[in-house]
Amino acid sequence: MSSPTRFAWFSSPIGDLLLTARDGALTSLHMINSRPDHSIPDDWREGGSEALEATRKQLDDYFEGQLQQFDLPIRLSGTPFQLGVWEELYKIPYGETISYMELARRVGNPGASRAVGSANGRNPISIIVPCHRVIAAAGTLGGYGGGLDRKLWLLEHEAHVLGREAPASWTAHEAKGRRLPLLVS
Repeated sequence: MSSPTRFAWFSSPIGDLLLTARDGALTSLHMINSRPDHSIPDDWREGGSEALEATRKQLDDYFEGQLQQFDLPIRLSGTPFQLGVWEELYKIPYGETISYMELARRVGNPGASRAVGSANGRNPISIIVPCHRVIAAAGTLGGYGGGLDRKLWLLEHEAHVLGREAPASWTAHEAKGRRLPLLVS
């Protein structure tokens, strides 16, 4: 019998993140638009997980520009194709980007760019399994389930930490609404 799902909130420069863990492993990291509007299932329990505490610590370090590779116990649930895509996502180096087409090639199905994009969008552990590092072949941002403003922020953050400038094609994105300020010490 597995233990109950544990959850924790994390306030980040890109907004609130909802973390979940079960049986000692992180199971999801979701970007939330509003805590009060987000319902938590009755059978979930807040806190009480070493995996959640380790995740919060490593996220703090990531957002402070001190961590470039997460080292956390994670448990992903999905189809074999999704798991293969997410495994390849995890291999994309910090501060680097690849296209959906390249990701499809890496999973052994070069004609599956759309399917790869769909699996990318269903990644349950964003940031840590860095789906934000996949962009369109033309160098533009493409899509992002957490919103293009957040994807742009994450990519600019990593470029800034590495002492690089973000490509102009990223800042010409189609995101609606506010642009998140880059806050890196």
